[in-house]
Formats: sequence, C-alpha cells, structure tokens
Amino acid sequence: MKKITLVLAFIGMITLSSCTVNEVVERDIVDYDTISEVFEVTTSFSSNNNFSRLVTFNPPIYSSDMVLVYRLSGYSNGTDYWKLLPETFYFNDGTLDYKFNYNFTRYDVELYMEGFELWNLSTQITNNQTFRIVVIPAAFTNKSAVDYSDYNATIEMLGYTNSEIKKLD
Repeated sequence: MKKITLVLAFIGMITLSSCTVNEVVERDIVDYDTISEVFEVTTSFSSNNNFSRLVTFNPPIYSSDMVLVYRLSGYSNGTDYWKLLPETFYFNDGTLDYKFNYNFTRYDVELYMEGFELWNLSTQITNNQTFRIVVIPAAFTNKSAVDYSDYNATIEMLGYTNSEIKKLD
C-alpha cells in the first residue's frame, strides 16, 4: 500500500509540476481593433458643390467609433489653431451668420456650410478651408479627463503626431 501511495505521489508531482500559469501583463497586450485615425482635407465651398464636401472612409470605421472634425482657424508663431465643429460666425451688423458643420456615418463624413446667403460670402471665407477629421475608437470615448474641444489634447490622448496624419485630396 505504501508503494502504491508513493507511486501515485510521484506521478502527481510530475503532473502538477508541468502546469504553468502564464501571466499576461497589460503593457504586453497589443490592441489591434482600437485604431484611431486622423485625416486632413482642404476644400472650397461654393454653390457648385452645394457648400459641402463628402469624405469617404476606406475602409469604413466601426459603428461604435466617434468622429470629431476640427477646422484650421489660424496660425501664430508656427502653431496651428484648430477649432472643433460646429463653428458659428456672426457679422458685426447682425445681417448674416454662417457655420461650418459636419455629419458622419461609418462610411463617410460630410463637411458643409450652413447659413443665409452663403453665395455672398467672400472667397476668403469659403475657399481653401483645412479640416482635420479625427476618428476616435469607442474605447477612448469614456476618458472623461480629455477636453475634446482641445485638438492638441485629443491628439495627445490618441498618441498621434503630425507626421502620422493622412492628407486626402
């Protein structure tokens, strides 16, 4: 009986010693489905294009992703200033107002202008407007500490640099 117990104990030790536990450390995980993207597009608005521009995602984004659009509003000391859309403008005399706005689906983003008498706006306002389209995966949308109206904070949260931004025609 002692010999059987000894043999079973020996077999048990061999069996249990071959079991290992692999610990997965969070920093070792590479996330391949939480992909953020940033696109830059420059466009002009006129009655010929119905004061809009459609930008198609290729491939489509996930339906849970969020899209933010920023307009380049100026430069100072080599720094770009980006404003989150919608962006509304009012003239001093109060006769006209217009805004840059957008809609998105998982397939595309429509950039557009809306307002009264858009055809009367100067080409300085309607031509060569530059936008940054930021696709934010759903996993990032719960980060309440990020001020999405701040373009630089948003890009930093996503881990992007200006060299990684895809320019579209």
